[in-house]
Amino acid sequence: MNKAITDGITFTPSAFEFGLDQWSSGDGTPGTPTYDGAANAAFVPADADFGGCMELLKTDGTQRLRYMGQTPLEPGCYLRITARIKAISGNLPDVRISAWAGDGNGAAIGGVTTIGPTTTLTQYGQIVTVSAIVGSGSRAGVDMVWGTQAAYGHFGLDLLGANGGVVRIDDLQIEDITAAFHRDMLARVDVRDYGAVGDGSTDDSAAFTAADVAAQGREVLVPAGTYHLANSVTLHNPVQFQGRLTMPDAAILSLTKSFDLPTYIEAFGDEVLAFKKAFQSLLNNADHEGLDLGGRRINISAPIDMAAAVPNRTQYAQRRHIRNGMFYVENSADWDTETVTSAASYSASNNKQLTSVDNIANIPVGSLITGSGVGREVYVRAKNEATGVITLSAPLYDAVGRQNFTFSRFKYVLDFSGFQKLSKFSMSDIEFLCNGRASAILLPSEGLIFHVKDCFFTTPKDRGITSPGDGCQGMLIDRCQFLSNETGARVQDRTTVALNANANDVKLRDNRITQFRHFAVLGGTSSIITGNHWFLGDNEPEGVRGAGIVLTATQNRATINGNYIDNCSIEWSNEHDSAPDFSAEFSFSALNITDNIFQTIGAAPWSRFIVIKPHGPGHFINGLTIAGNMFRAIHGNLDRVEMVDTSFADLNYDRIRNVLVQGNSFQSITQGIENPARISHDQNTLANLWTVDCAGPLPFGGYARNVDSVVARGKIANAANVANYDFPYVSTQQGAANDQVTLRFSENTEGSVSLLVRMDA
Repeated sequence: MNKAITDGITFTPSAFEFGLDQWSSGDGTPGTPTYDGAANAAFVPADADFGGCMELLKTDGTQRLRYMGQTPLEPGCYLRITARIKAISGNLPDVRISAWAGDGNGAAIGGVTTIGPTTTLTQYGQIVTVSAIVGSGSRAGVDMVWGTQAAYGHFGLDLLGANGGVVRIDDLQIEDITAAFHRDMLARVDVRDYGAVGDGSTDDSAAFTAADVAAQGREVLVPAGTYHLANSVTLHNPVQFQGRLTMPDAAILSLTKSFDLPTYIEAFGDEVLAFKKAFQSLLNNADHEGLDLGGRRINISAPIDMAAAVPNRTQYAQRRHIRNGMFYVENSADWDTETVTSAASYSASNNKQLTSVDNIANIPVGSLITGSGVGREVYVRAKNEATGVITLSAPLYDAVGRQNFTFSRFKYVLDFSGFQKLSKFSMSDIEFLCNGRASAILLPSEGLIFHVKDCFFTTPKDRGITSPGDGCQGMLIDRCQFLSNETGARVQDRTTVALNANANDVKLRDNRITQFRHFAVLGGTSSIITGNHWFLGDNEPEGVRGAGIVLTATQNRATINGNYIDNCSIEWSNEHDSAPDFSAEFSFSALNITDNIFQTIGAAPWSRFIVIKPHGPGHFINGLTIAGNMFRAIHGNLDRVEMVDTSFADLNYDRIRNVLVQGNSFQSITQGIENPARISHDQNTLANLWTVDCAGPLPFGGYARNVDSVVARGKIANAANVANYDFPYVSTQQGAANDQVTLRFSENTEGSVSLLVRMDA
């Protein structure tokens, strides 16, 4: 209440000496009877105690005395009505302050208290003071709570009990005592002053709104109590919560000037509920773009369904951000993985669906799918229980027909999968402390530019970030740390994956990843992977080394540049292709691997850094650059750095083209690689057909398909040691493995040559 509102207002009624026509024997409203000329009332000009006063004979069961003037009552204002009275003769009555409440239209307000405490007169001539306080808010000491509708009142007193008693009444006093309820009336507005009850059941929504309107830049105070807000409330002024709120799930609390998690925790008293309500407001109010967690640690014992927290929205595409806090996972059965095994049918002609799915009602959306012919990181994107159809995040490479699939639903700290589409959403400076019990983030089915930066994903149970659909389109992961829960396990025993993506244009930049099964499984194209350090090794002597990055799109258009690739490989497959055999496509193409540090420690010599794994025959390399990289082995040598994994099929080496492997360095690598390969050959015996072995340096076991140049490194001599100036002709793809070339001279010769040999066209 701003004191300036009541400055200059005279609240005290007219003295009795100015006429009893200002005093009503009814409720005080215009037209009610007055005490002017009444037989039971008179003005006494010289009472020994009161001076001028009114003498009144009680003749009615409730003898009313009301001032007919309209005493104003503003929201936030508190008035004290005081009367002094003494019994003169006859029956001793009871007395109380009473009033009539009116709104701005002059109508009576129902449902409010209009009487004060009752006092009994016990002896004649004793002066008794009765008083009551009236105001808008339900505060301690307020006898008559009128809320914010009351504009004025007619105040006075009642005499109760037996008739026949005579009393004298001193002039009534009405004073503004708002200051007793506000220590600093200019800085704060109390919701109780505007009708808030705080009993946990009465709807205080209107009172909160009224207090906010009145605040005009001052702080809104929510004092101790439990305030139920049945409707959405927006507060446009700063707010301080001493009490707690309850609200329906669908009701939104928007704190536009105090929008941070600590304030919501003060409002709701529960960290998880506070986070949900703050997130709900974040997606429903244009006054704030980000939610600051205030550095708070939120203890959670169950997944947070982010879509359920915002039941009025299934899609959102404006930029929104959550920052600066920690989610701490507590042990609970709610984190246990749900596993369902069901039979389903698959057809390559409808390659992103499972049909005739048994027990589909029990298969959760977002489940990982495993089974024969299923590639890595394939998820249930959606399901239709009525038709028995599951929509997949990616096709299956060899699952045509009907078989049993296993569906594993991991539990995530933040589960966005209930959103149909969520775009331009970002998070920063957050630690997901999963404690080996929970995964961290499950993305929505669709969306653009989900951005995570400067976050820690600490000991996730199964996954760091999972995309069950295309909500990863354009996803950005920057400067994050992924710290495994499986640091003590052997590489081949690990199951956790830091992240996956199915859509295109993913950027993974400046992250650090330790000892997962995989850093990333990327099903889309046009990815940029730069500045990361992923270490996936173990302490096993001559241990297995797995894939750090898995690329599953053949026409990949990815750049892997400037990374520290530690004790793992880059694996390039087509396991998300429902027709994995080559058929009129670009095949394995458009991949750049440049300026990276590759290193192993104590790995088996057959381990490799770059692996191509076709899942069907006929494929070939059609555009690959491996340049400027440093390959090093520590505590043992590697045979070489690259290979084709022929578990399913080999490459068609006759069709390989546009492969550039140059400028790389090799330490403790038995055989380096390059293409074109500079090969020196010394012919120490006379022959007119020289056979040059090119197998070692040509990458991926490629054929010696082309020779760009042949240069003599000295005299080519015949049997008489006479120089032979013939230019030999070349035959390529010689030998059983097609990895030799031959040089044919016109006579038997010997000498040394250098060749530039290519395994591509």
